[in-house]
Amino acid sequence: MENASKALIIAGAILLAILLISLGIMIFNQAQDTVSNSGMSEAEITAFNNKFLKYEGNQKGTMVKAMVQEVLANNAGDSEKVKVKFGASGTETESPKTEKIVSANTYGVALAYSNGRVSVITVTGTFAP
Repeated sequence: MENASKALIIAGAILLAILLISLGIMIFNQAQDTVSNSGMSEAEITAFNNKFLKYEGNQKGTMVKAMVQEVLANNAGDSEKVKVKFGASGTETESPKTEKIVSANTYGVALAYSNGRVSVITVTGTFAP
């Protein structure tokens, strides 16, 4: 009889240990999701990035102007703004202008990401004075 009661105590202790370990893993996963989550699901991030991926690479000035309009439309309603930088050493702006973009010129467009989202678009090439 004494062995049976000890076996029940040991079984209860094992179940309690498994419960505590499971609880710890669940809390760790929730904390990790909170730290790495930008407030958007993977599908939302992909849909957001797809708006700008079509402009990456070498583009004519007309496509760059269209991209700037897309950025302005996005920044009007989105809490996390996409910034545009003209020239490798240019300053980033949330409200870019298209006056210096020459439609016939070819420009290089590079995307930079933050938390999986496009955050900065760098446009390089020859701009109008």
